[in-house]
Order: sequence, then structure tokens, then C-alpha cells
Amino acid sequence: MVQTCPIIAFLPTLDADKARRFYAETLGLRLVAEDAFALVFDANGVMLRVVRVEQMTPAPYTVLGWQVTALREYVTDLAAKGVRFLHYPPMQQTPEGIWTSPGGAQVAWFQDPDGNTLSLTQLAG
Repeated sequence: MVQTCPIIAFLPTLDADKARRFYAETLGLRLVAEDAFALVFDANGVMLRVVRVEQMTPAPYTVLGWQVTALREYVTDLAAKGVRFLHYPPMQQTPEGIWTSPGGAQVAWFQDPDGNTLSLTQLAG
């Protein structure tokens, strides 16, 4: 059954060079392979395939996220590397873009060079 099989995550890109720099240099993922079809990164044991496409429309919602333990530190580090965090009025977010959910989890959203919405989440407790 598939519940015992590893997940492979997929994201589209129109510009593989920009995607490679973003995922490898900005986010720090290890590039493990590249071919005419995709860039393949190791995302802490999960295969992330950033697929080369000729056209795309970014989804209007989060397509990939990471669970972190020190959200503010990650936000500060990524902002220093040029990542701009998204603000969603009328959500109550900090100036840095961190939202606290009713259950206490904190979330910050940002986009990759292709407009794919990504997130960082620090769970409550």
C-alpha cells in the first residue's frame, strides 16, 4: 500500500536557473540531480522535483510547506536573503508576515521565483 511509500513532491518552474538558485542557495536544499525534465532536490529525505514546464499559472494557495521549530529565526534569515513574506489582509499578521492561527500555530508565507506559494509553520506548544 502507498502508506509505506516515500512521498515525492512536485513544483513547476518556467525558469530552471532561477529555481535552482532559489531552492539551493536561498532555501539551502541539496540539488541531487538535474536533467531536461526537472531539478531534483533532497528536502530532508523527501524528493522535491521542480519540473520544467512551458506554461503555468501559480495556484492561489500554499502548495508546499515546512514545519519549523523557530519560525522567527527562519523568517529573519530568509528575509536577509531577499525573500519577501506575504501579507493577507484582513489576517492579523506581524510586520514580518507571521500569522498566529486560532489554535496557536504560527505561519509565514512566501513565494518562489515562479509564484508558487510556500510556507513555514511552527506548531503550537
